[in-house]
Amino acid sequence: MIRAALGGLACAAAAPAASGIFTSALAASEATRSLSVRRVQTGDIFEGIYWRDGRYDTDALRRLDWVFRDPSLDEATPMDPRLFDVMHVLARRMDSAEPYEVISGYRAPETNASRAMRSRRVSRVSLHMSGMAADVRLPGRDSLQLARLAAELQAGGVGLYRRDGFVHVDCGPTRRW
Repeated sequence: MIRAALGGLACAAAAPAASGIFTSALAASEATRSLSVRRVQTGDIFEGIYWRDGRYDTDALRRLDWVFRDPSLDEATPMDPRLFDVMHVLARRMDSAEPYEVISGYRAPETNASRAMRSRRVSRVSLHMSGMAADVRLPGRDSLQLARLAAELQAGGVGLYRRDGFVHVDCGPTRRW
């Protein structure tokens, strides 16, 4: 867990600042930022405010870290809160009241290596291992529309997995696939 936390901090420090488009979208949001998520594999739910009064709520972030944990090892890591900001803006722009379905959040290096051996679609240097990425879907919303909107924000990476019905979002460098 310490290894993952240090890796996440190093990646967060190295990641570029959010673009003007994304920063404007965040500034236009209310004084609070909230998120509603359900982890597909575990059924764990978070619904609430994670940012208020100009700062992140540490208790809410800890609860989100647990929902986004690697369920195969029951291992959590501090997720980069900028990922939650991206998800917050996307849900608002998609006018969705439904909770995100989280297919994948944090992945321990062992879990990621195992998945990468089974599929070429899994990066060996995935931002999932740094707590900076999630594979999600919004029930009732088109995955292509979600991916396009995420790409417009230019707040990180966006991958559309249309066949599987989910979108990868991260708060790393801006890129698309």
